[in-house]
Amino acid sequence: MIDKKTFKLTIIIPCYNEKNTIEEILKRINESLKSYELLKFEVLIVDDFSNDGTKDVLKNFTNDEKIQIFYHDNNLGKGAAIHTALKHATGDITIIQDADLEYDPFDYYKLLVPFFETNADIVYGSRFLGGGKYVRIHFFWHYLANKILTFICNLSINLNLTDMETGYKVFRTSALKSIDLKEKSFSFEPEVTIKLAKKNYKFFEVPITYNGRSYEEGKKIALKDAFIALKAIILYSLKN
Repeated sequence: MIDKKTFKLTIIIPCYNEKNTIEEILKRINESLKSYELLKFEVLIVDDFSNDGTKDVLKNFTNDEKIQIFYHDNNLGKGAAIHTALKHATGDITIIQDADLEYDPFDYYKLLVPFFETNADIVYGSRFLGGGKYVRIHFFWHYLANKILTFICNLSINLNLTDMETGYKVFRTSALKSIDLKEKSFSFEPEVTIKLAKKNYKFFEVPITYNGRSYEEGKKIALKDAFIALKAIILYSLKN
């Protein structure tokens, strides 16, 4: 178990064209951490070559000692942004936080409890377990694709996850650093799941709140990403 009084939390934020949300998500993170008295933390932001003014917003946080900001010279993808940040992670636990306000930082404590009370290595926040404050109803075909991908992933690694594609993934940092991550895109999700499962790390799920965006509001993942994820599931399922 992790000692909740002494542990340090790393928050990784992959960021691409989020000028309208990045300041608000940082505000919510700060409010959440204060409310739960989680005082030992670091925020690692990776700007994945934004071209909408996000970089100008991030300049306002360069003097915050809790925040480190890294910039990609090309748009490489969510997975690549996580790779960059992970090299600098020093916390005992690492949480992936999207910058788009779909996931609520006030769920942090709920996501951390399994580390405090059990021998959890990985905790996924599920949009489908029920028990969050709310879940915005959205995009049947995204829901179906997620269910299919989660089912195939479960089949390949003998788990019973309800939401493999969730954006809220929390890890013992040592576990996350123990695997060689390759995927630069959204296919990071099945890759990290399969590789950690094959090393027999212990997975938990907790219900979370979810406020999914429309494409008009800035959602980026598309149907083509489901096929890329399926390819990754097949690839990493077959590898030793």
